[in-house]
Amino acid sequence: ICMKTATIQEIKQELLAIPHNELVELLLKLARSKKENKELLTFLLFESNDMAGYIDGVKKEMESAFLDINISHVYFAKKTIRKVLRITNKYIRFSGSKQAEAELLIHFCTLIKDSGLKIDKNPALKNLYQNQLKKIEKAMDSLHEDMQYDLNKILAPLITGD
Repeated sequence: ICMKTATIQEIKQELLAIPHNELVELLLKLARSKKENKELLTFLLFESNDMAGYIDGVKKEMESAFLDINISHVYFAKKTIRKVLRITNKYIRFSGSKQAEAELLIHFCTLIKDSGLKIDKNPALKNLYQNQLKKIEKAMDSLHEDMQYDLNKILAPLITGD
């Protein structure tokens, strides 16, 4: 059995017709069904109004995760870095903001650079790093030129390797 998924427009129309208390129950049921739904709902309800605070919180979480990296074993370091990136991308998706994407990925690349890992010696890490730089540049393309200028000053040493 394959249930046909409704379109966003159909879902919107149905949600508009549902009474308030039933809508609350639906949202709670959705939040209980999957951790990521609960996290997204938490962001939308409590954190989306303070994007700067949200970005700072995510940066702090990234920094604490990077403290756990075992740099003596590249295999485990790569696993931890990929995990941090996966979580960071989830938070970027929640925000829906190109500025948040650029800032968080710049911070991610900075943490990799400062970790002491020899990324140039490991093709997988080097590719991961280079791909994040490309994503940063793509995200920055849609930002205001003043914001691009500020972020480019932070990004430049990450690209040149200084």
